[in-house]
Amino acid sequence: MNPLAQELNDTLASSIAGELLSDLGKRMYFPRGIISQGGEAKKLGHVANATIGMTVVNGTPAILEAIHKNAPDMKNGELVAYSPTAGNPDLREAWKNALLVKNPSLKDKNFSLPVVVPGLTAGISYLADLFVDGTKPLLAANPSWDNYALVIESRRGAELHQFSMFKDGGFNVSAFEKAIADEAKNGSVRVLLNFPQNPSGYSPTNAEAQQILSILKAQADKGTKLLVWCDDAYFGLNYEKDIYPQSLFAELCDMHENILAVKIDGPTKEDFVWGFRCGFLTFGSKGMTDAHYDALVKKLMGLIRSSVSCSSTVPQSMMLHAFKDPELESQKKAMRDMLERRYKLVRSFVDTHTSKTLTPLPFNSGYFMSFDTGKLDAEVLRKSLLNEKGIGTISIDSETLRVAFSSVDEDKIEKVYSEIYASADALAK
Repeated sequence: MNPLAQELNDTLASSIAGELLSDLGKRMYFPRGIISQGGEAKKLGHVANATIGMTVVNGTPAILEAIHKNAPDMKNGELVAYSPTAGNPDLREAWKNALLVKNPSLKDKNFSLPVVVPGLTAGISYLADLFVDGTKPLLAANPSWDNYALVIESRRGAELHQFSMFKDGGFNVSAFEKAIADEAKNGSVRVLLNFPQNPSGYSPTNAEAQQILSILKAQADKGTKLLVWCDDAYFGLNYEKDIYPQSLFAELCDMHENILAVKIDGPTKEDFVWGFRCGFLTFGSKGMTDAHYDALVKKLMGLIRSSVSCSSTVPQSMMLHAFKDPELESQKKAMRDMLERRYKLVRSFVDTHTSKTLTPLPFNSGYFMSFDTGKLDAEVLRKSLLNEKGIGTISIDSETLRVAFSSVDEDKIEKVYSEIYASADALAK
């Protein structure tokens, strides 16, 4: 094992993070190579900095006018310079400050500075690298976003375990509790909680959130080590009153010494910049010190360095500018209000229409809702809708059809859902 990796492992040995590392997580380190030496030269190389492979003119990265003319108000470095491996430090601070505003329970709690990753999918993949392997499965809801299986099973060769998410029109607390207890028999638990959930578009009520938190704490009290991934891709897009308003990370990050919480989020959905591929990973656990967080972040940086080197500079620069714009929040509210109007139209339709085949899964937030297609194969329904009606949907599995109302204009919702119901009932005959 590389001495730098062993050094980080020694630092983390006294923390829950160290106990939960995968085989790859234990091997990972951030090298004292070009990036590290270049960072030192940036601070101390006052005569010349001949470390980084960029073309520099008079201390400024060179840029082609064909590029710069498309963003004339931004500096050369904001457009074409390499970003630090962990991301633009000003953006990282800005995102941490935003987390405190959106999650008041985080006030005065100690958690890591968010690390920039090239999209939330990359963040999930890096977490799998750090904490999941053939002997360490991940627990998630059923249904789940299909990329979880691709990352966990195909990339990491691990098992994706699932629990039935819904019962009696809400979160299936009893199935979750049993699944957590079953995972604990292996000595540790790795569980992913995605709210608002993809594909169902469901977020827990205040009561359900407290039950989820209580179940996790009770297991930690028994001595079980838990890693809880909070996939908050659609954070804040809640359309009903009785929805838990914060990320579960806000409570989990200092709930118990046996719980390591990770927040996976970013502006992708929250700030409507889907193709920017800019996300954040933030770690929190009661008892973890700044030295622990620094060592864990260095392992994450090693994964970033060994895969994409660093996240793209342009999205980071543009988001940092946007966060300083006084009109940002009002513009986001207008977009969110539009999504809520679409949600209410869908809610009204499914509450006033019945199908012999389709059963809407509970939904109250986010971008999506899904149908349980019963005995009708969801893929058959998807193809029928696409080929015969010109309507695109997603078959998550054989019995789950996802509909992204976020991408359907308000004046088309009635027609789209009418066709979905009609097609399903026709196929069922």
